[in-house]
Amino acid sequence: MAGIYLHIPFCRQACHYCNFHFSTSLKLKNEFVEALLKEISLQKNYLPAEPVNTIYFGGGTPSLLTIEELLAILQTLRQHFMVADNAEITLEANPDDLSAQKLSDWKQVGINRLSIGVQSFFEDDLRWMNRAHTAQQAIDNLHLAKQYFNNITIDLIYGTPTLPDEKWQHNVQQAIALGISHLSCYALTVEPGTALDSMIRKHKSTDVNTEDQARQFLLLMDWMRAAGYEHYEISNFALPGMRSRHNSSYWQGASYLGLGPSAHSFNGEARQWNISNNALYIKSLTEGKVPFEIENLTETQRLNEYIMTSLRTVEGLNIQWVATRFGEKAAIQLQQDSKPFIETGKVQLNNGHLLLTKEGKLFADGIAAELFF
Repeated sequence: MAGIYLHIPFCRQACHYCNFHFSTSLKLKNEFVEALLKEISLQKNYLPAEPVNTIYFGGGTPSLLTIEELLAILQTLRQHFMVADNAEITLEANPDDLSAQKLSDWKQVGINRLSIGVQSFFEDDLRWMNRAHTAQQAIDNLHLAKQYFNNITIDLIYGTPTLPDEKWQHNVQQAIALGISHLSCYALTVEPGTALDSMIRKHKSTDVNTEDQARQFLLLMDWMRAAGYEHYEISNFALPGMRSRHNSSYWQGASYLGLGPSAHSFNGEARQWNISNNALYIKSLTEGKVPFEIENLTETQRLNEYIMTSLRTVEGLNIQWVATRFGEKAAIQLQQDSKPFIETGKVQLNNGHLLLTKEGKLFADGIAAELFF
């Protein structure tokens, strides 16, 4: 099982909190698509003999691509890779980009899953984030999207200064009422160098409150469980059978190829990442070279990555698998190191798996770090 991620580095406007690589100028878009097609052909041997089960158009805003551009990319992928007939093919889209014609076209070319960046159903939240869509657009176009796609996920953000618990509950209940089968919910983080970071430092915006974020995360888990959603990864909730196959492959350590500027790849032994500069990316591909850096992972790094990713999932950390893959000594040490967290009720040992409890999920990254080798 392998996946392909394509980073489309263009947006109509910059959200205040975003630190992903993108440009609000579209003048290089045509050249970028040509470079991307070239990279696909140059990287055709990165996933040798592995069927590609998931393709994910991320960004940026992939819904800015024309249908002709999307079709050319998908045809080139199928030309150079063994794309499974039932592959999950996801397109990230903003609510303001949705129309009946686009939705129909996307379905026609093989897109079968949409990831829609809603973030909030309140106008003041969207303005504070500098989102391009309105609250009404989000509701109207989710209704529209459901006429064409039954596999839809939306993003929601909590823990912002503009979002008291009552509004957070409304956002979650609105998504449930709309019949959205998958939700990705993220606590707002203030990333260095973003517009939000600058606004907070200049006292033009209130900083985030970590206690509010923790409380809203606990409330979220209760609401989603009551509505029948599976909390299968720290930030992700799905109705039965509607997990994200692409993101699940990341957490399971599967190989994946990242295409486009800033995209990351992993083949089980090394990580590599493309340059985060559109012009230099295009120039390099024009010269027939993929502009990436590479890091070969040590056994310890691979073990630590497994600890980090597995603890975030509902299946948890498989101690026997650690013993088989990394040695009995590592498995014994993990059991020893996890005892303090078991005693404080943050971790459970269940059938040979270390699982985060509800409270433990509040400290997922810290617990993983304490278990690192």
